[in-house]
Amino acid sequence: MTPRAAAASPAILSILLIPGLVIVAAFFLIPIARVAFEVGNGPEGWATYLLILTNGRYLESLIQTLAMSAGVTVMALILCAIVGLFLVRNRFAGRSILIGTLTLPLSFPGTVVGFMVIMLAGRQGVIGGLTDAAFGSKLVFAYDIAGLFIGYLYFSIPRVILAVMASAEKLDVQLEEAARSLGASRFRVICDVILPGLMPGLISSGAICFATAMGAFGTAFTLATDIDVLPMVIYTEFTRNANIPVAAALSIVLGLITWACLAAVRSFTGEGKNIAVRGGA
Repeated sequence: MTPRAAAASPAILSILLIPGLVIVAAFFLIPIARVAFEVGNGPEGWATYLLILTNGRYLESLIQTLAMSAGVTVMALILCAIVGLFLVRNRFAGRSILIGTLTLPLSFPGTVVGFMVIMLAGRQGVIGGLTDAAFGSKLVFAYDIAGLFIGYLYFSIPRVILAVMASAEKLDVQLEEAARSLGASRFRVICDVILPGLMPGLISSGAICFATAMGAFGTAFTLATDIDVLPMVIYTEFTRNANIPVAAALSIVLGLITWACLAAVRSFTGEGKNIAVRGGA
């Protein structure tokens, strides 16, 4: 490279960075600054953030959202670790169809997932019909936190199982055979060989699952009869109560929690290569 070309490279790179900087400013920095301004411009000023901890409804909503997101993440990791490892280690008729079915929810918006939960556990759902025929009363749980849990778990499975399968394909079977030859039990092989190998995929997909469940709105909106998770509270405060400062403060808190979760995983896993762009629900 000539000295002139070397001198021109930084200028060219700066020009190429302009579109990216414009997009980041327009769709991230400016909206975040605007939301933060609305918090400080409210009647309580920056003390609006304290309402989240002092107001019973907001605090309960935050705790409920954190607990449900954590529960969905743990359940998805357990199920997908077992199923993903089985699918990688075994070949059978219909395997491709099963994998395609498990990843199908990636193409569904949250409202569709919510409607499917209603068809499963709503007043006219399959479970209600079966329990009515068997016991004379309908079991309906689509419109409370249990229904939302099932919906979030449903659209979380594809995000987790793909990462688990990718990690499972990289496992060295010879290490497992060596551990067994040295007298290790199946339980010790799982704990000392298989789980450490799956851990990068479990951690990264778990973070995506948690962050998605924290901020998912479409499914909660479809099922919102007796559900008070944080996205629904933000929607209610903004549209029905016109309480823009509180809605903005809750939005900032929700964004910080999801960002901190993903940032912690990136730090824990190094460069965070397994962190993918999370989809909305």
